[in-house]
Amino acid sequence: MFKIRNYINGELLPPLSNSYIDNYEPARGEVYSLIPRSSSEDLKLAIDAAKEAFPKWAATSKEVRSDFMRKISERIDERLEELAKAESKDNGKPLSLAMKVDIPRASKNFNFFSSAIKHFESESHFMEEGVLNYTLRSPIGIAACISPWNLPLYLFSWKIAPAIAAGNCVIAKPSEITPMTAYLLSEICQEVGLPKGVLNILHGYGHEIGKEMVAHDDISIISFTGGTKTGEDIASIAAPKFKKLSLELGGKNASMIFSDCNYEKMLKTTLRSVFANQGQICLCTSRLLVQRDIYEKFKADFVKGVKGLKVGDPNDPNTDQGAVVSEQHFKKVLSYIDLAQQEGGTVLCGGKAKDLSSEGKNGWFIEPTVIEGLDHSCRTNQEEIFGPVVTIQPFDKEEEALELANSTKYGLASVVWTENLSRAQRLATSLHSGICWINCWLVRDLRTPFGGVKQSGVGREGGFEVLKFFTEPKNVCIQFDR
Repeated sequence: MFKIRNYINGELLPPLSNSYIDNYEPARGEVYSLIPRSSSEDLKLAIDAAKEAFPKWAATSKEVRSDFMRKISERIDERLEELAKAESKDNGKPLSLAMKVDIPRASKNFNFFSSAIKHFESESHFMEEGVLNYTLRSPIGIAACISPWNLPLYLFSWKIAPAIAAGNCVIAKPSEITPMTAYLLSEICQEVGLPKGVLNILHGYGHEIGKEMVAHDDISIISFTGGTKTGEDIASIAAPKFKKLSLELGGKNASMIFSDCNYEKMLKTTLRSVFANQGQICLCTSRLLVQRDIYEKFKADFVKGVKGLKVGDPNDPNTDQGAVVSEQHFKKVLSYIDLAQQEGGTVLCGGKAKDLSSEGKNGWFIEPTVIEGLDHSCRTNQEEIFGPVVTIQPFDKEEEALELANSTKYGLASVVWTENLSRAQRLATSLHSGICWINCWLVRDLRTPFGGVKQSGVGREGGFEVLKFFTEPKNVCIQFDR
């Protein structure tokens, strides 16, 4: 059985306790590798390595740091197929999705910040009385980067790249459910000669090693993506220590579909926005709000499209939906489908597990599911399911749609489908979400700020916003004779 290793001070090391966690292949429901169950002893090694590396790395020129980012990006490209196969096997997603989206985006993350760090500017302010103020931005020290299981390398690199580009050293923890591509990134860092201690990767449980990372006094900045409850726990530990926090948390995203939309484009994009990666993307649409005069047509066309999605072997190029990530998550998603029916909802399609045992796949597959007839305030419409499940409900007027869209405790993303420019602008202004797509979905410019409002998080990632997060500003004021 293959044993993943931690990456500490440039070396691949077993956990000091010699304790491991089973790593399952979601499509088969079988253990296929072992993950280090890291402890405080492993964290101490990583902290010591990062503390030793930080002064030199912080003093390294932006051009040199940029060059390392670029080399990592190029090596990810060279190992694209290997990384994509590992991601698909580890996560359950279709291989085609990992090849087209996950791994290329991880490469782009490193490549983007290799350029962004060279163009990161500080502010200056000239006062008429002969005073100049300017801002110095310096790396902070050791950053903890903790990423989720749904887009393993994609989001892991989204945190690591800007942190080390800005001159910090990083101790990173991937999800214990999907650790394989983080391990392969360790190999890539060795291959490109990234200086020892700049990046350290510890594997293990969030409530064990993740919690210890968050609480450690030598870690002063934390970037986390995951569930809202875990975000609350992290904040309760980090806030009293005045650590800098970026929390990208849950979502219950709504798509508002008006009768004047480009219908064919909307229908095609909405199928993707709901069910991409088995609905396991924080930006996926989980509530469809449809104007009443096209509601019945949309319902019929959408359900027909959903029924045409193929659930199957992630390695099959014709597969649209792979397996959900774990048995625990599989049971959670199915429990919400049961709950929806208890709350009075009608399952229009899907609604149950998909049995692929005849194909040698004994893993965790769920049919893409569409539910109607639920009140906006019910648990199904208020709580994050994070799976291939969507609810649909009609509305009459713009004001009603806005009220429904804003009715949850979350505020990560929203989508508006309309050809009415004034309406689109009104809604973009009034929707409680960190991102609003108009007539599109998941169109991402890496220069833009990314994050949510309300219980979808605190802080912003992306572009210069995240470089500001990973640096400490200092105002310098000079008075001179005129």
